[in-house]
Amino acid sequence: MPVDEPEATPSSTGGNAVEMLGQLTVASAGSMKGYSRARFPHWRDTGTNCDVRDTVLKRDGENIKLSGCNVVGGRWESAYDGRTFTDPSDVDIDHVVPLANAWRSGADEWDDTDRGDFANDTNRPQLIAVSATSNRSKGDQDPSQWKPANRSYWCQYAEDWVTVKHHWRLTVTSAEKTALTDMLEGCA
Repeated sequence: MPVDEPEATPSSTGGNAVEMLGQLTVASAGSMKGYSRARFPHWRDTGTNCDVRDTVLKRDGENIKLSGCNVVGGRWESAYDGRTFTDPSDVDIDHVVPLANAWRSGADEWDDTDRGDFANDTNRPQLIAVSATSNRSKGDQDPSQWKPANRSYWCQYAEDWVTVKHHWRLTVTSAEKTALTDMLEGCA
């Protein structure tokens, strides 16, 4: 269940990430027993034939072209690897904290409504438009197992990861906390 706190945006968490990381509970990764992506209903409707994916594509892109509220064109730069795309079908929407990782770190105890809120969270830096290649190479790994190829994005990535885990009261493994601490070292 999320913690009651003011809404955070990716640019407003900066100096608080180390403090928030210190407040996260360190625990072993939980079991995947009972996990299914279907337990995290995502891409909720946001209008006639439009969903959260369209919302993120609009937010993260430039020169967006719409058909109704569907995103049919624009320009996206994948922060994970610096690749640029103009076809929205070439862009994946990544859950910064993957659904399976959330399951292993506490979301297994939530109901499907709360899991749906997590999977569709546009108020925190949980959803980001990235290259399909980077999203698929990341899979459900945490920062001790995978980091963006674009090293200049590591501070933002770590801040976003911590912001999401903190808000949703999810645990971190000791390896995950060490990796995040290392990534946040020297960040402004």
